[in-house]
Amino acid sequence: MPETTAIYIHGHHESVLRSHSWRTAQNSASYLLPHIQPNMHILDIGCGPGTITLDFATLVGPTGHITGIEPSPGDTLTQARETATSRGIANVEFKIGDIFQLEEVFKNRKFDIVHAHQVLQHIDRERVSEALMQMRAVTKPGGIVAVRETDFAAMTWFPASAGMTEWTDTYQLVARANGGEPNAGRRLVSWALGAGFARDKITTSAGTWCYSTPDEREWWSRMWADRTLSSSFKTMALKSGLVDEEKLNRIADTWTEWGKSEDGWFAILHGEIICRVD
Repeated sequence: MPETTAIYIHGHHESVLRSHSWRTAQNSASYLLPHIQPNMHILDIGCGPGTITLDFATLVGPTGHITGIEPSPGDTLTQARETATSRGIANVEFKIGDIFQLEEVFKNRKFDIVHAHQVLQHIDRERVSEALMQMRAVTKPGGIVAVRETDFAAMTWFPASAGMTEWTDTYQLVARANGGEPNAGRRLVSWALGAGFARDKITTSAGTWCYSTPDEREWWSRMWADRTLSSSFKTMALKSGLVDEEKLNRIADTWTEWGKSEDGWFAILHGEIICRVD
């Protein structure tokens, strides 16, 4: 059995869960919503605090079922379960599971949809097609493998500044040193082909997030300043030898200053694929 090689650069610091808890099926999986029907069974890989997962659960109704997995135990799954209870959602389970071991974890189960949001960019980039093969293996014939991934090099913002460029360059260097692929969005079709999906079975799209109002700028900039100085990113960045404390403090200050810009605007591009399983 292959060893777990998930390489999650951010960890599960409060600043990370703060952003993950903002995500919904509408703002983070709208490309998939037309395909979700009542009674479906869906697997959500890398479910985090479960906000997207629980939205899926409401869409499939009481006769459908959602399973959310994370590669390791911890407060994240606890938070997901507590949120499900507080929302009165019972047709969902949260459990430990690794993307490279899906056939082992779900020996006698297959799903109508197997979904991952911002997961592939954080695993060993040499094994992404293998992960997609695992996703396909636990998908029913006629079902869907659905993936959405950020593309860091395609992010854009205003005002331009050397500090913001330093942030994105640094993030990409650290992510790659950690084994991941920060520009995953543009590679989804290539990875799916490598997993054995025929090109005519792959549907592509792109989705965006945009932050510009005062509240959005404050939230987004503070979250990234906190991630830079307090999440696992800091530990991994320092360990890589690519940055020092001074540089990280400078990047955090840059985010704080950007958040104060009245004309500030930040857009994130995501690649999206839907792969049909024969």
